[in-house]
Amino acid sequence: MLDYDACRKYIQEEHYCPHCNTRLSCCETPPFHVGDGLGWGSDVLFICLNDECSLFANSWARFEEQYGHSSACRYMLVPGEPKGSAMMVQGKAAFTGSIIDLDVVKAQNQRHADELDYVAQFDTCVAEKNLEPLLKVLLDDKADPKSRKRACDLIPKLKDLSCLDAINNHKFTNKELQYCVNIAIPQLLKACFKKECPYCKEVIKAQAKVCMHCNKDLD
Repeated sequence: MLDYDACRKYIQEEHYCPHCNTRLSCCETPPFHVGDGLGWGSDVLFICLNDECSLFANSWARFEEQYGHSSACRYMLVPGEPKGSAMMVQGKAAFTGSIIDLDVVKAQNQRHADELDYVAQFDTCVAEKNLEPLLKVLLDDKADPKSRKRACDLIPKLKDLSCLDAINNHKFTNKELQYCVNIAIPQLLKACFKKECPYCKEVIKAQAKVCMHCNKDLD
């Protein structure tokens, strides 16, 4: 995750492309180094995104002639390095979607800080009957999977049915977590002496013979 203060510092730096004198854009690094897969050693890169840059414009024909495929080069500078280099890209759109937006980085940092705060409350939330931190983490698709599973395991212990609609209406893309949720919901209902009507899915008493919502016979 990008650090807000570090990104703010980088964005304030001014670096220019030696091929076209365009100010370099501060971009998030790709997940892997295209050369050796070992990473870049930095969370950001300064990239020339000027499509009229001579390095970029003239490298298309060179790659086509030498390697027989469509690629080009953009000028790249790693923060702290005195000199940049050419980096191969596959098209004009490369890095244009990676320009760092401080508002987005700030929001990501805040979300992560909130997640850590909620997880810190897990140890006391059952005793305090505090559902909020568990539900916040469980329904956060960006939260740590282990923390989400722990939240799922703790929810039945609170015996609070107010979370059912939120959980049932959430689409869990993590199959393992969805499996845990499918186990936790019946546990929660059982702990509250309740069950779901198989016809209308409303919550009713465990011993009910007729659904009070849809009037279906449950025998």
